[in-house]
Amino acid sequence: MSTSADVRPLTSPAAPARSSEQPRPSRPLRPSGPTRDSHGPHGSRFSQLSRLSRLDLAQLGPNWYAAVMGTAIVANGAAALPVHLPGLIGFGEVMWALGATALVLLAGARLVHLTRHREAARAQLLDNPATAVFYGCPPMALLAVGLGTLLLGSRVIGTGPAVALDAVLWGVGTLYALTVAAGIPYLMITRHRVSALEANPTWLLPVVAPLVASACGPALVPHLPAGTPQEAMLYGCWALFGIGLLATLVLLPVVFTGLFHSKLPTLVLTPALFLVLGPLGQSVTAIHQLADAARPVLPALAPVLLPLAELYGVAVIGVAMLWLAVALTANLRARRAGMPFAMTWWAFTFPVGTCVTGAAALARHTGFGGFTGLSVGLYLLLGTAWVLAATGTATGLLRGRLLAR
Repeated sequence: MSTSADVRPLTSPAAPARSSEQPRPSRPLRPSGPTRDSHGPHGSRFSQLSRLSRLDLAQLGPNWYAAVMGTAIVANGAAALPVHLPGLIGFGEVMWALGATALVLLAGARLVHLTRHREAARAQLLDNPATAVFYGCPPMALLAVGLGTLLLGSRVIGTGPAVALDAVLWGVGTLYALTVAAGIPYLMITRHRVSALEANPTWLLPVVAPLVASACGPALVPHLPAGTPQEAMLYGCWALFGIGLLATLVLLPVVFTGLFHSKLPTLVLTPALFLVLGPLGQSVTAIHQLADAARPVLPALAPVLLPLAELYGVAVIGVAMLWLAVALTANLRARRAGMPFAMTWWAFTFPVGTCVTGAAALARHTGFGGFTGLSVGLYLLLGTAWVLAATGTATGLLRGRLLAR
């Protein structure tokens, strides 16, 4: 996901006019046969690889982690669906592997960015609030891939390594999420020049990350020693849930004020409307995961938590589906108006994926077939969104429209 800065003009600045007194240089003769720069299949492939080798990593912002998030949630959604279809788990394993590979490659590229392009990195965080809010994406990418490692990767690499890797990714991702959830609002208060009347849904990204941590943490509880470690983990996840939920409740009115007052400044930001779904679906997923984990660890609270999770989940999923209709309508309208591809299209994926896992949790706990059908339908929408975003990203990189020098 990115701002309108990702969209570059298709035409280059006009070249200065030549003096009439200067002779026009002659063009060298080109060979008549095909060359590596021709439009043939081999020349086109060489040209695309050449563009990839010249990517400008100075432009690589934290918004690119949205691609990892979107891929990981496709995998995790496959594991969470309350239906058993042939090949579904295998498909989820493939998507987990793809997301984990993308995370490693992107982390390496970002390391280059942070070391070789320090001024650009500093400006993205300290001087540009439009890019700073996307620092909420890296911790969510770590957390999502970590959960997928435990749910799906354990069948590939073994349970022990999967638990260890998830524990590391969850720990690092949670610390990162708390730092971002406190640090970005601090910068907005003390340094960034922002106005509540110009707020947009990207402002939610830093505070959603603790909710993701609270939803992913309970999967580790059964693998911890019984007693205090399990209780501490569970209480910590409840605290993360409160941090993310209350921060979202504070920011949502600000976001809607900005949308109603100033609208979205550019067409390419229209997919950001889907980001409102993120805290809604993620909070439903988290509260159900916490209720499940409490049964063996906090038996006195378990009888209260499950009904609470069901009532909360039904109410919030209802709101999410209403907003999904609004976001879909707005994006179809923007598409007809000529909305170009940008990294903001990854906003179609992770927020919808959180609604998949939330609806799947409701189906599992209530046994109501309507929630099963809803989770499957949302997963099909998620898959379609992932194909659109992944295809646009790959095409943009190969054709030099993204990260071009």
